[in-house]
Amino acid sequence: MTSPTATTPTTQRTPTEIVTDCGRRAAAAAPRMAAATDHEVATALRGMATLLVEAADTVLEANAADVEAAESAGTTSALVDRLRLDRARLEGMARSLVELADIPTPEVDTVLEERPDGLRLIERRRPVGVIGANFEARPNVVVDVASQLLKSRNAGVLRTGGAALASATALMEAVVAPALAGAGLDPDSVVLVTDPRRECAVELVRRPGLIPLVILRGSGDTTRSLGLEAAQHGVRTLAHADGGGVLYVDRAAPLELAHTLVTSSIDRLGVCNRLNLLLVDRHRWDELVPDLVALLEGHGLRASMPPHEHALGHEWALDDGNEATVTLAPVDGPADAATTANRETSGLAATIVTSDEASAREFLDTYAGTGAFWNATTRLLDGVKLRRVPETGINVDHVPGPRGPVVFTDLCLRQYVVVPASTAIGHPE
Repeated sequence: MTSPTATTPTTQRTPTEIVTDCGRRAAAAAPRMAAATDHEVATALRGMATLLVEAADTVLEANAADVEAAESAGTTSALVDRLRLDRARLEGMARSLVELADIPTPEVDTVLEERPDGLRLIERRRPVGVIGANFEARPNVVVDVASQLLKSRNAGVLRTGGAALASATALMEAVVAPALAGAGLDPDSVVLVTDPRRECAVELVRRPGLIPLVILRGSGDTTRSLGLEAAQHGVRTLAHADGGGVLYVDRAAPLELAHTLVTSSIDRLGVCNRLNLLLVDRHRWDELVPDLVALLEGHGLRASMPPHEHALGHEWALDDGNEATVTLAPVDGPADAATTANRETSGLAATIVTSDEASAREFLDTYAGTGAFWNATTRLLDGVKLRRVPETGINVDHVPGPRGPVVFTDLCLRQYVVVPASTAIGHPE
């Protein structure tokens, strides 16, 4: 499906004009999206699932072109892994969409109090309106974010870089837009910026009146700079610029379990929730480290040992050519491990491996990041794995608001409504 403006080459328009046009189209579609029924939303989600399978050849052909271009440009294997789609991934995405279609939507109104003055206090969930999303070489995010916007009754503007643009365009034109239209919804409810220039990402975070919230999905300097730009223009963001999972092997850690969790935390090296920093109780350092190093090496990874020539929380997933690295360091017990994770890392996720509940409690009570785990891998900090629904991204802010994997239930505004207690408003029909 071709957008109304696709006949005008994007190179003849400025990034300001391109993003403004996308925002206005999404804003025009937002009221209809806000009023969408549960049936229409479920129909669109199931339509996306069906089209992911039916249009697989089209999507995979576009993705193959993106992958070939990335490999020719010398892109690292970890980043190519983020970019690559195959039939199994498309089928997994389709299954998630069907599951999402069946998940009940939270009630719009929740009665907080029947007041003694004869009034009823209601908390009402309202869509944000238009939500932006910026992501790089992860074409699956097109479907993840579009589905969450649809389920939360928000319109959106998506922007990706050149590495994934062919794949993203194919997913929009062959899957998302026709599924929206097939459900009776406006295809412009989700609009893709088809110009890869980075200036379009900057423009996306400069429009508080048009696009008041932007999801920044990705890590590193690009996300940090976009977050700063957004703050300067009064645009709210949900983002994390840095990730990296932390695993602490406690004095009371079962050795076999520690090895199992290390192994399950390094299955993909280009993702933010992989094992990045491996902390070991100092009392067991000499005993455990040789086997842990051998375990990492057996999976093709290098152990960065003290004294370190880098920051302790250095995120290897973002270090091109050195992704296959894990940092090891000794700590003095659960509280020191959690404090080290708080101080040295972004606060994405950390786990303790132990059979001692007191140690686990101390670690969990001290760690302040978005995900705290006991005998579980930090790879669980993911929308589908943790929340059973696709995520729009992960937010690691240390301020009130959604943290961790952000899903459709988080993409709303809270409104207080006060009505006479004698009315039916606020109570389910």
